[in-house]
Amino acid sequence: MKRLLPLALITLLAGLAVARRRRRLSEVAPELQHPQLMVPMSLRSDSSLRTGRRLVDAMSKQAAGLVVDGVDVRTEMVPADGSEPPVRTLVYEPTEREPPSAALIWLHGGGLVMGRPEMNHPLCSRIAKELSIVVLSVDYRLAPEHPFPAGLDDSVRVLAWAHQNAEQLGIDPERIAVGGGSAGGGLAACVAQVANDRGDLPVRFQLLQYPMLDDRTPLRDTDALLWTNTSNEYAWTAYLNHPPREYEGRPYASAARRIDFRGLPAAWIGVGDIDLFHDECADYAARLEAAGVPVRFDVVPGMYHGAEAVRPDAPAAVDFIDGMIAALADGVGVSRN
Repeated sequence: MKRLLPLALITLLAGLAVARRRRRLSEVAPELQHPQLMVPMSLRSDSSLRTGRRLVDAMSKQAAGLVVDGVDVRTEMVPADGSEPPVRTLVYEPTEREPPSAALIWLHGGGLVMGRPEMNHPLCSRIAKELSIVVLSVDYRLAPEHPFPAGLDDSVRVLAWAHQNAEQLGIDPERIAVGGGSAGGGLAACVAQVANDRGDLPVRFQLLQYPMLDDRTPLRDTDALLWTNTSNEYAWTAYLNHPPREYEGRPYASAARRIDFRGLPAAWIGVGDIDLFHDECADYAARLEAAGVPVRFDVVPGMYHGAEAVRPDAPAAVDFIDGMIAALADGVGVSRN
């Protein structure tokens, strides 16, 4: 009888987990439903990270041929300081623009542990084409091989390089935005903080697509879709070199741990209401607003993390990306083509 108890307990827990997942799936907007959501996937080990990286690499290769017509893409190796490696950066430049134009420094997602700029070929080339601006997509170093502050240093270095080479790039140094998706959005928020504190790298606008802002988030949600609390905890541990929620006194390690939000650039933050990052995004937007920073906070009902990649043609996903691009246009003072 005693041997049956553990089996019964395991069965009960498994049943509860399935019930919780079904309940969460019922909250997804009908147009964003997808069979992929039925299969829980999480980063929980170095082995699962290797698998995740292979999947992302495959996605990046598929996206390689999806650059919008009328946009040239080239690779720049941005010099680094001392013994640090140069930062590979993809530069998207519309064939028809009037320099000096605005620019966007874009940082890809992937939990700070995977991803590459090629995965955002369609989005970055679309932004460049529709807004007639230059987009620089950064191949920043990833944890756990390169924990904080490596990825942030790479991103700030590209921002500084863009300022130093504004004339050659044909961009207006007073109209440079920083942005990114998920982990890249959180990194972009940290870049904006660094730029504000330095004072010599003006940033006009922050474009934060469901940003990963707070390492304390795993406490809040156990049933998120696509990017789970388990993945989030693994990724933050790899990036910070210690478990999340522990004391973290290093500036810019986690954007939400900043105390003083005064002087930060205007921002757009967009997220779904069932995204793991919803609460931290809402809190960050509220703190920006309380500090006098202009902020637009867009919440999409029934949208999970990365939904526009899973169901790109769904009206909610289309409207979400359209709204993001419109916010960037307003933020850097351009009109859409």
